[in-house]
Amino acid sequence: MPKYGFFNCTNPRTRTSPLHQILLISTALLMIVNGPAAVSAEIIKSHAIAMHGQPKYGPDFTRFDYTSADAKKGGEIKLHSIGTYDSLNPFVAKGNPADRLGLVYDTLTTSSADEPFTQYGLLAKTLEYPEDRSWVIYHLDPDARFNDGSQVTAEDVDFSFKLLLEKGNPFYGYYYADVIKSEVLDRSRIKFTFREGSSPETLLITGQLPVFPKHFWTDKDFEHSALLRPLGSGPYQITQVDPGRSITYERVSDYWGKNKPAQKGLFNFDKIVVDYYRDDTVALEAFKAGEYDFRYERVAKLWATAYDSQAINDGRIIKKEVAHNNPAGMQAFVFNLRNPLFQDIALRQAIGMAFDFEWTNKNLFYGAYSRTNSYFANSDLASSGLPSKAELALLEPYRDQLPSTVFTEEYKSPESKGDQHNRKNLRAAKKLLDSAGYKVVNGKLMTPDGKQPVNFEILLYDSAFERIANPFVQGLKKLGIDATVSKVDTSQYINRRRDFDFDMITHVFGQSLSPGNEQRDFWSSHAAETPGSRNIIGISNPVIDALVDKVIAAQTREQLVTATHALDRVLLNMHYVIPQWYTSSHRLAYWDKFNQPSTSPEYDVGYGTGLMTWWVKPADAK
Repeated sequence: MPKYGFFNCTNPRTRTSPLHQILLISTALLMIVNGPAAVSAEIIKSHAIAMHGQPKYGPDFTRFDYTSADAKKGGEIKLHSIGTYDSLNPFVAKGNPADRLGLVYDTLTTSSADEPFTQYGLLAKTLEYPEDRSWVIYHLDPDARFNDGSQVTAEDVDFSFKLLLEKGNPFYGYYYADVIKSEVLDRSRIKFTFREGSSPETLLITGQLPVFPKHFWTDKDFEHSALLRPLGSGPYQITQVDPGRSITYERVSDYWGKNKPAQKGLFNFDKIVVDYYRDDTVALEAFKAGEYDFRYERVAKLWATAYDSQAINDGRIIKKEVAHNNPAGMQAFVFNLRNPLFQDIALRQAIGMAFDFEWTNKNLFYGAYSRTNSYFANSDLASSGLPSKAELALLEPYRDQLPSTVFTEEYKSPESKGDQHNRKNLRAAKKLLDSAGYKVVNGKLMTPDGKQPVNFEILLYDSAFERIANPFVQGLKKLGIDATVSKVDTSQYINRRRDFDFDMITHVFGQSLSPGNEQRDFWSSHAAETPGSRNIIGISNPVIDALVDKVIAAQTREQLVTATHALDRVLLNMHYVIPQWYTSSHRLAYWDKFNQPSTSPEYDVGYGTGLMTWWVKPADAK
């Protein structure tokens, strides 16, 4: 499935609105399914491409298995979001974009949600490429249209690619770093050429490119478009905008792709409304009152205690947990290394020991979570045990530059008895700080040079996290560390995060089953210096740069797993973050007004439900 939710609106994710953002796999030579039409012995031409192996669906498939032939168009679904929005452009590093904007855009290819990472033609009817995947030519569907009726051309694709690299979020520069050239071959063919030795996934991610109409944007300022309603080629268009309160999408009745096999049974609602609420408690009460229809519950306490309503008791609201196989990534308290205080690994490690997960999970989360011990949690990409022989081959050249624990210990986050005292970990933290030269003077921990007290700010925008951060602050006080919790509005938080203007925040590093080029944006030295990048930690480490290159260059799944394990070990042992928690299931509640296909997509990032495959029950459609 797609690596980032806004690329492809088939699986909008939200813990990822355009902010969130979900993701997947690595290589083997491909043959055309059910009789390839090869241009030559070395060129493959196909309707689809898998990261490794063959696409599940052949060229004559009629729909994805997780959609239903019984799905009916019509009706409305109301969703919700927390916070606010002030932009309709999710592709730039400005503003706070509205949720579900991916519904407006089609991409060259689209993913299936029941395969780890396979792309099927959408705007592109077919694609051709050599076995070494050193380039790709997309053949556009002659029927592809923007929603003003104009044809989608290769000029539009080329324009979109260059526009994103020039004026888009810095992320695109890292994501497409291995694309060295785009060429318009004719009106319906666009070619991308890749850097020698680039990752096999580079070809697939070019298919995730959102395509903009050149004629629409030529005389407009893409970077400062803010609330300008965009023109796309997707199944929905924006019809109502009430900044910070709601946004409404309506289905395009003559959507060009409605009969494409990869789109059949999807996007069945005539109208999708997203209402905004200031916090989850208010939003939950609105849900129980019927103000919106579907809720992904992210707060364990609310899930355990607050769903007491007659509508749930009598079955009008369905409440269930759905297990998933998606990587959980890393949710954590994140240090900003741009603060000189946090350059000391010993201090970072000691601060991490003051967070009592076991007490938090027991008393605040009702035991709902597992502790995160990997940047790739809930997947085979998570490191465990001691390094394998293959991992050591990657790590040994850097032994002198890495903590010895990378080689000698399995990483485990500190554990406590859950009794709120956390004595064992606090004693270990104190011993670590003493060894590093820190001293407590008049109740305050001072840096080894004695010139600066250890204090910092934990920046939040979500009031639900205050109850988690405050006990952490109390634990830090026992070490003489003065941490304060500051809650700001969503817009201010986003701007401060983009500008790296914080000491510590809570953040989720979302991952896919196919880590690749996006890892540069997370961890590379260059990204650390680029405002708006996803290297919010500020990592500038040549060893990590080298390991990221190994991940991207992996030619087989085995190589990818090995390189990712090695990268994971180094990130963990550098103590750049304080791991929090994850769950391997989605908590869902929704009003019983929808029908669903009998099969749910295994890898759907949209809450594991395939929400865009649902449809309104006929009796409620009115």
